[in-house]
Amino acid sequence: MMQRLEMRFAGRVQGVGFRATVAGLARSCPITGRVCNLSDGRVELLVEGERSDLLRFREAILENMSRYIVDFTEFWSEEVRQGWKDFAIDRDKLA
Repeated sequence: MMQRLEMRFAGRVQGVGFRATVAGLARSCPITGRVCNLSDGRVELLVEGERSDLLRFREAILENMSRYIVDFTEFWSEEVRQGWKDFAIDRDKLA
């Protein structure tokens, strides 16, 4: 069953290639979504796919970027909203 995972990462997550690394990791998983910087210094990840693929992707991020992540929040939903066709780095949300 398709699910949605929303995550926000805090720490030294901007200016260190965090979004590019996440986008690279996404290429190895059959998932879709977006990642962007937030104005408060966090990074937001919105991703959709099968739960097992999302869990594998989540673990890859936490393993590869652990030295930059101080804290993160996550929210799981069975409501798939966007229907993206790919995974991409989105515009920063500065407002």
